[in-house]
Amino acid sequence: MHDHRRLGRELDLFDTDPLMGAGLPYWLPDGAVVRHTLEEYVREAERAAGYRHVYSPVLGKRELYEISGHWAHYSDDMFPPMRLGAEEVVLRPSLCPHHALIYRSRSHSYRELPLRMAELGGMYRSELSGVLGGLTRVRSIQLNDAHIFCTLEQAVQEARAALQLIARAYADLGIRAARHRLSLPGEAGREGAGGGKYVADPGLWRRATALLREVLDSSGIPYEEAEGEAAFYGPKIDVQITDPAGREATLSTVQIDFHQPERFDLHYIGPDGAKHRPVMVHRSIIGSVERVVAHLIEQHGGAFPAWLAPVQLLILPVSQAQLSAAEKLLRRALDQGLRAELAGPEHGSLGARIRAARLVPYQAVIGEREAEADGDLVAVRLRDGRRPGAVPGAELLARIAARVAARGPELWDAVVDAV
Repeated sequence: MHDHRRLGRELDLFDTDPLMGAGLPYWLPDGAVVRHTLEEYVREAERAAGYRHVYSPVLGKRELYEISGHWAHYSDDMFPPMRLGAEEVVLRPSLCPHHALIYRSRSHSYRELPLRMAELGGMYRSELSGVLGGLTRVRSIQLNDAHIFCTLEQAVQEARAALQLIARAYADLGIRAARHRLSLPGEAGREGAGGGKYVADPGLWRRATALLREVLDSSGIPYEEAEGEAAFYGPKIDVQITDPAGREATLSTVQIDFHQPERFDLHYIGPDGAKHRPVMVHRSIIGSVERVVAHLIEQHGGAFPAWLAPVQLLILPVSQAQLSAAEKLLRRALDQGLRAELAGPEHGSLGARIRAARLVPYQAVIGEREAEADGDLVAVRLRDGRRPGAVPGAELLARIAARVAARGPELWDAVVDAV
């Protein structure tokens, strides 16, 4: 069983320092590569699905969160306000109020809807020190978040498309959803009393719940209902995952929100020339970058799929005599956008270098025979122990680039025997 906290430190992916503070991990170079690759993957997937990206500040005035309802229903999880002159500002616990303001800053026609706004942005939760651990429970969160402003008639289709986007991302990342959960309010929320935890509006809860049930039923996704797990402003679909120890956590969410469009007085101009209230669909494909990386570390034991691996190709000259050929291959690999490194004889014997690079998907060994051969050959070793044999360097780079682009689990197209 893999523990991401131990592996993350052993593999130099992330760490913490008491002077930075508990629950505030920093990313080391290899971990930063994984994070950056994930972020770029998400941005690319969102752009292809019609999302536009924004940036918004991690601070907001206390009044902003009073309007959104976070201050009344969520302040226990927020950091205390900071005084700036006559104003109080707060580290944001969520991106949705900022996106509501961005939407409100311009007038919108029904012809613009659905308007899909996405951001990979920082937010902060005042987690108790006793629950902090590794990357799964942190105080500084990088969230893959998006909000879709649409008509009521578009809401179900947009939420259904968000679930499809989540499913595609899980397939690319090799993540298996344990179950889908329709998270509902507790007793107070159903009665509309609020009780401090939920917005008191029984009509809102009924409408949003009915739409989310329609999303799940029309998608053919089995789901379970869970009371007391809703957001304070409405129900949500949670995509649950389990770690190797069987512990369950929420990774991705889809929500239909009538509350914040009302609170922020959002509107669009309909075909009748009148103002209409949009629906706000919240969705996160991979949730927080911290939690998804923790899950991937544990699931793969640090042996990430080739497209995510911090180093995709390690080039191993047997001796100094092959260093020039190895450097030439390294330059070609880097020029093609591959993450490649060279480990020469100064790093130890060939066997020691191969063992040290056991998690690198591809190793290219260049000995005397390969360096002198016509066609610039390299002896290929795969992470899983297979040896496809000697191939031209250009062919190796093309194969790796194809597997990285495909984002599949296989390291090699053809079947090769283990040695």
